[in-house]
Amino acid sequence: MAAREPNKKKVLLMGKSGSGKTSMRSIIFANYIARDTRRLGATIDVEHSHVRFLGDLVLNLWDCGGQEAFMENYFASQRHNIFRNVAVLIYVFDVESRELEKDFHYYQSCLSSIAENSKDAKIFCLIHKMDLIQEHQRDMIFAERQAELRRRSIPLDITCFRTSIWDETLYKAWSSIVVSLIPNVGALQTHLHRFASVMDADEVVLFERATFLVISHTSVDAKNRDIHRFEKISNIIKQFKLSCSKTSSQFQSMEVKSDNFAAYIDMFTTNTYVMVIMSDATIPSAATLLNIYNARKHFETLEGVQ
Repeated sequence: MAAREPNKKKVLLMGKSGSGKTSMRSIIFANYIARDTRRLGATIDVEHSHVRFLGDLVLNLWDCGGQEAFMENYFASQRHNIFRNVAVLIYVFDVESRELEKDFHYYQSCLSSIAENSKDAKIFCLIHKMDLIQEHQRDMIFAERQAELRRRSIPLDITCFRTSIWDETLYKAWSSIVVSLIPNVGALQTHLHRFASVMDADEVVLFERATFLVISHTSVDAKNRDIHRFEKISNIIKQFKLSCSKTSSQFQSMEVKSDNFAAYIDMFTTNTYVMVIMSDATIPSAATLLNIYNARKHFETLEGVQ
């Protein structure tokens, strides 16, 4: 059987120089840890990378340098090349920028170019470096920036996230962005819910294997739980995987048990890991692991359906 053509999606990563675009890309896709991004230099013009994600999905990521000379060039001689066939525009704003009006000007120029060349593109705005804002002011400042961006984006729809490379917010934003590009994510969600029901699991989470971004999850009862728990786990396990690689080891699975619960993280399909949470810790580990093993082939088939 001939191999299928990859499902390529063009993703533009834009924002002014120093806003943190390359740092976040390096953490999510190149296995950097936050402190190591300090040695990254400024992006010159456009850096291209192809990231294979779930199944046949390939992200054609264009990291666009944010220096003024480059930005002006994007809207002039390179306008058609940069902004055609775009599936997603990610615009990154430095929350502490002292040139907000200039930032908004370039952003609106991007929107104009997107509307002209890729009218169906999804638009995401990341209010970045939120760790630099005092905690009690973060909600207010984010709400103000989000409202202003939505006003300046009319008639286009946008989605805003607050982000920082130092916590789980970065994983939450990028998980949402990437999931928006997965054609059959609805089917994955439905079958994941059935899988959880069969096992009598409290929660099942599907992670992409390389980035550990959350692809899908299902919960029996999400009351009184940390709404950022999945992204926190993404961050923790990603760091643990990196620690393993430094000792020439490969992370494959993890099991945590107490009197009140059991948690299993295991390799699932070619492209994913799965996490299963059981509140009944008396259920033998072997039974849960066997259920995970038996479900692999079914989910492998699902991933191949585009």
